[in-house]
Amino acid sequence: MQVAIITGASRGLGLALATELAARDWALVIDAREPEALAAAASELASHTTVRAIAGDVTDPAHRRALVRTAIELGGAIDAVVNNASYLGPSPQPLLAHYPLDVVRRVYEVNVFSPMALVQEALPSLRPGGRIVNVTSDAAIEAYEGWGGYGSSKAALEQLTAVLGAERPDLRVYRVDPGDLRTQMHQEAFPGEDISDRPLPEVAVPGLVHLLEGEEPSGRYRAQELVPA
Repeated sequence: MQVAIITGASRGLGLALATELAARDWALVIDAREPEALAAAASELASHTTVRAIAGDVTDPAHRRALVRTAIELGGAIDAVVNNASYLGPSPQPLLAHYPLDVVRRVYEVNVFSPMALVQEALPSLRPGGRIVNVTSDAAIEAYEGWGGYGSSKAALEQLTAVLGAERPDLRVYRVDPGDLRTQMHQEAFPGEDISDRPLPEVAVPGLVHLLEGEEPSGRYRAQELVPA
């Protein structure tokens, strides 16, 4: 049985991916900050696979260690780490001229430093050919007004991911843009707007699964454009 760690898996894209992997017999270690929502997700997933839910904050070193330790206990080693948890920052998104520096530090802590730290924690226990999936955004490469904090943090994550892929040719290291989705975070980015025209998170899942189970080389992918063979 393959074992994956998925952060931010109580709702949205993280839960959609966890649901599909559970149906494909992956054992899962999932986390989120809200214990009740995480427990509900775990209860749903447990009818399909072995799942361990650990509520906590990805910026907490002890929490990251617990995620990795639990994954090792499940499978002896780790097959995949999916860094999906993200922090948008203020809603609505402020211009850079008015962006509170303490908040942008928090954005970077969640979106850049925590994924890097979790990968560092997990690397010694990743199986040969193991997968690292860092969920990013088109805001990492496009200059959208008001997205300077979140977008620049995702740009930093993209470069870290690219360098890790170059440094670890024994692994498959992916930076993945899931595209616009109908999620709580996307709604928070556009408060008061109708985002019902955006697709549900499930549309990005086949591409992510293809990366986790296929043979694509390390690199940057758009999940909704990645058609499984």
